[in-house]
Amino acid sequence: ALVSTQSTGTGIIKPGMIVCFGPTGLTTEVKSVEMPHESMPEAVPGDIVGFNIKNVSVKENKRGFVASDAKRDPAKEALTFDAQVIIMNHPGKISAGYTPVLDCHSSHIACKFREIKLKIV
Repeated sequence: ALVSTQSTGTGIIKPGMIVCFGPTGLTTEVKSVEMPHESMPEAVPGDIVGFNIKNVSVKENKRGFVASDAKRDPAKEALTFDAQVIIMNHPGKISAGYTPVLDCHSSHIACKFREIKLKIV
């Protein structure tokens, strides 16, 4: 079994739950939820826990993947999203088409600015 360590952002995770990892859609069962040296009945928002999952290799579960309840509303890839971005000490002009690497939790990904709705200088 693989142990995945994640911060619980919303919802809960508990043993026996079928989770779906986004953006790949990989699904598996949670065998146990643990904090260091302590088994837990569930994790709630704000908990940083490890959870044992069945039949998943280290190569299949990568940094930045999101675990969600497969039976309710599984996480999906977003083609577009709105974001509030703070850019510090940039030497040039920032406009549509700019492609910075954004950090969101433990994920690092290049995102292209399609439109800038508001600039505060």
